[in-house]
Amino acid sequence: MADADSPKQRLLSAVIAHIQRSGITNLSLRELAAAIRTSHRMLLYHFGSREGLMVAVVHVVEDQQRAFLADLIESSPLAARNDVMRTMWQRLANPHLWPNERLFFELYVAALHERPGTAGMLDDIVEAWVRPMVVFARERGLDVELAETDTRLGVAVVRGLLLDLLATRDRAAVDRAFERYLALLPPI
Repeated sequence: MADADSPKQRLLSAVIAHIQRSGITNLSLRELAAAIRTSHRMLLYHFGSREGLMVAVVHVVEDQQRAFLADLIESSPLAARNDVMRTMWQRLANPHLWPNERLFFELYVAALHERPGTAGMLDDIVEAWVRPMVVFARERGLDVELAETDTRLGVAVVRGLLLDLLATRDRAAVDRAFERYLALLPPI
């Protein structure tokens, strides 16, 4: 892991805090630099481009979410999968994280279009979530193939529901859809 006190990490932390407060849509690199009290040249030096900076932000935020999941699993070794998933959903569906999630989807699409600066964005974008949940499911007796299939489906469903939530802001309807999905899963 990178040194948390390095100039690059301090800039990245400031950018993440700014995004969580104000969002990022249509914000130029110069405007972002001004908002976090640095220069756009420093951001370019450390991240190469606006897209490179945004990809770095997504990686940090995704790492934080997976760390939360790992802590949740570790602190609740006997928890049922649906309970773990419900707790994770409540975290991801929190409006405080919506700016990060909008950025995630914006960059996901940019990476699919191979926009400059997004190289590496798609590397491990699904598998990094699948691996820990497969281990979790296997520890509860699910066979490997079913664990992998259910987990990949879960990643897709959660991402789709997050898109729905961001587009409609209908939390009640999206929560009902999430609960319906959980009801369809075999209990483990």
